[in-house]
Amino acid sequence: MASFHLQIVTPDGSFFDGEAESLLVRSVEGDVCILPGHCDYVTALGMGEAQVVTGGARRFGACIGGMLAVTGGRVRLVPTTFEWAEQIDVARAARSEAKAREQLAQKLSAQELELAQARLKRALVRSSVAKRA
Repeated sequence: MASFHLQIVTPDGSFFDGEAESLLVRSVEGDVCILPGHCDYVTALGMGEAQVVTGGARRFGACIGGMLAVTGGRVRLVPTTFEWAEQIDVARAARSEAKAREQLAQKLSAQELELAQARLKRALVRSSVAKRA
């Protein structure tokens, strides 16, 4: 099966560096799927589930923010945060969700509201992806 070189690198280090058959991630404009032979492409990432197919096996991860670049057949995913489904601390995600929901029930400034909504969305993404492990 055709493949492309994929690197997943966060500020904490390298998560993946090898051949992949496909990559599905959430950009700020919606989901995007990268397959071998994809044209050069750059986009900002949103928050969502990432799917990487390598060696015929599909892996799931929580991918939060950052950017995706496809250049010359090589793909670089540079998220702010990335966790494979099996690495997600489900209890921590549940605590974060509960705290965000508590904050949203209070009277907040616009900035505090935005931060609480982002925290809730991150927690929900992590909880959803963890179920794939």
